[in-house]
Amino acid sequence: MLGVLEGFTALAVLIALGALLAHVGFLTYASQTMLVRLAFWVASPALLLTVVADADVRVVLSASLVASAGAIAGSLALYLLLSRLLARRPAPETVVGALCSMYVNAGNLGLPIAAYVLDDAALVAPILLLQLLVLQPLALAVLDRTTSGRAAGAGHILLRTVRNPLMIGALLGLVLALTGVTLPTLVRAPVDLLGAMAVPAMLLAYGVSLRLGPRPGAGAPVAELALVVGLKIVVQPLLAHLVGLAVGLDDSALYAVTVLAALPTAQNVFVLASRYDRGVVLARDAIFLSTIGAVPAIVVITALAA
Repeated sequence: MLGVLEGFTALAVLIALGALLAHVGFLTYASQTMLVRLAFWVASPALLLTVVADADVRVVLSASLVASAGAIAGSLALYLLLSRLLARRPAPETVVGALCSMYVNAGNLGLPIAAYVLDDAALVAPILLLQLLVLQPLALAVLDRTTSGRAAGAGHILLRTVRNPLMIGALLGLVLALTGVTLPTLVRAPVDLLGAMAVPAMLLAYGVSLRLGPRPGAGAPVAELALVVGLKIVVQPLLAHLVGLAVGLDDSALYAVTVLAALPTAQNVFVLASRYDRGVVLARDAIFLSTIGAVPAIVVITALAA
């Protein structure tokens, strides 16, 4: 428990530093954009490449992936069922709501929490790959079809998928892990240096967004907002724990998949909602509230695991 609190303290200090630097005017929206771009396009792919390359392949492609997939599928099924009882929403808004209830912030928060709370950044690789390779392409295909009136071609969807830098880094690392190839020091050393920038850059940028970003309003329907946030930070980790028990995960792996399932809704969902102009307010508020609720949820999970 002490190690978890120490890990969260380290994350909180960097987030608070980002907010403070934004408050005094040292960091601006432009700074936040630069930090996010640096983390997304350069540092995070480098970090994923190294942590997946060094990971035991049995960990990346293991029962943990089954537990994460089961939790995501369960949250999706419950959202589709319960949301229809609240109101019949158009397909694009339904896609955004479903993403809010199951799409984990594995990049911005998952990597640092896996690294500093769970002591192994590779633990986030299974759920990250699942989201990048399955959930995001499917969501994009449905959104393209339901907003433009025409289906996106398989080549278009594949191109979008393979151009994601996080996926590229994770897949390259997976190839190295599967083949047993070791990068020469002249290549590995600069990649390690780039990867070391990822967590600080993401946390500082998040702190800037908390200080300078818009505060959530009351635009999203309260019932649906409560539904997606509840599914995200309560139901999904519970399902991950139950599926993990069913597939025989040991205590440490079970704790890891439960904690990662309790992470808040990913900021990618807001980007997708804004891109298609569907469910934007719901995505924004769900990200904000689930981010606030994720910390006590993870603390409770840790206390119960102890």
